[in-house]
Amino acid sequence: MPEHQHILSIDGVSKRFGNFEALKHVSFNIPAEEIFGLLGPNGAGKTTLIRTITQITAPDEGAITFKGKGLHSNHTQYFGYLPEERGLYRKMKVWDQAMYLVRLKGLEKHEAAQRLKEWFERLSMTEWVNKSVEDLSKGMQQKLQFVIAVANDPKVLILDEPFSGFDPVNTELIKQEILRIKDQGTTIIFSTHNMSSVEELCDSIALLNKGEKVIDGTVEDVKSTFRKSLYEVRFKGSKMAFANLLGYRFEIIDFQEGSVVSNAVVKAHDGATGNQLVQLITSGLELVSFQEKIPSMHDIFIDLVHEEPTTTAEE
Repeated sequence: MPEHQHILSIDGVSKRFGNFEALKHVSFNIPAEEIFGLLGPNGAGKTTLIRTITQITAPDEGAITFKGKGLHSNHTQYFGYLPEERGLYRKMKVWDQAMYLVRLKGLEKHEAAQRLKEWFERLSMTEWVNKSVEDLSKGMQQKLQFVIAVANDPKVLILDEPFSGFDPVNTELIKQEILRIKDQGTTIIFSTHNMSSVEELCDSIALLNKGEKVIDGTVEDVKSTFRKSLYEVRFKGSKMAFANLLGYRFEIIDFQEGSVVSNAVVKAHDGATGNQLVQLITSGLELVSFQEKIPSMHDIFIDLVHEEPTTTAEE
């Protein structure tokens, strides 16, 4: 059990820029030692919220607590941040750039050098040390910024669209590093539009839309909340025989008839259950397979925000 069940608590946070309300009384808790997905379409308020957590800006209303205490400037040493708007000094050498930014977190020169050396070796970056940042590809620059974000061994690591510049090989490499860092006890806030990454990595999520929290909870609980009583069925027999068995509380949504095995998607109505559907089918046909069709996080995202997630900058 983590020392603090919730490492960060967002309590009634609002933020305005002129007449625009970027955040509207947002509240949720971020569990310790988990990967927490901060989701939402462009302009939802994700980046604004991250900037309040990292103390780049302050909320106009509400409060954020870290391990039960109000955020303080001293807490920045416990955070690592990979922003979506990548920013490096292009003329600096890679090693000098990394040392400068990591030492800003309060590490002594020797300790900063040792940690960077370990990360450079781990991610096959040792040949880059004397290159200028401007000579690196977008993906290489992103890998460098990831190392800078994690080298101080943060208690909270904030990743804003961390995979947007990577090829598939490096995406998988960084995913594995994220999971390893989590297993070592770091809490990770993962802001993204990529719902497949959410399914793969996140333990809990909060979804923002137009500055407001729409839903939060574990990925499992959120998916369960949006179950639509849909079932995928494979059986031996004709559509007519199948339809005759169903009764009025089950509706065929999709059907693909095969020479031997047919496939159907069935929706239950009026509280009908999957067990009842199985009983009806097996009373007259041979059931090959049966499973509930649980909505994906992508499906839930679309249902709640009514627009396709994109990979463009949020704000």
